[in-house]
Amino acid sequence: MHKTLSGQRLLTELDFTRLSKLNRGQLPEDLAEDLNSADLVVSQDIAPDIVTMNSQVEIVHDGSALRQKFTLCYPANADAGRGLISVLSPVGAALLGRRVGDTACWTMPQGEARSAKVAAILFQPEASGDYTT
Repeated sequence: MHKTLSGQRLLTELDFTRLSKLNRGQLPEDLAEDLNSADLVVSQDIAPDIVTMNSQVEIVHDGSALRQKFTLCYPANADAGRGLISVLSPVGAALLGRRVGDTACWTMPQGEARSAKVAAILFQPEASGDYTT
């Protein structure tokens, strides 16, 4: 079942539930606000071109040809050296729930604005039949 709200993001109900259980003080402000307005979908119904938790994503940074690949994960599993980026990081928070072709915008800790286009989803758990990750 698809619960339509006014948000731009599309999240699985499982991702929404797990993120809602994190300490609200940990969530970046824009992600906390977007959780309240996100469109929710059961995991089996999420489109394969949506960034979900544990998706491997390729982005292209605006203003350059720089491509970056990483896996979006929960904070406990984050390891930038292995390409595991926390959903609580600025870029991770900006990408969750975005569709291939969307541009995500975020602010770095030093205040610098950045943006990148979601170029591809190389792996999405739900698309592979994993509805529990």
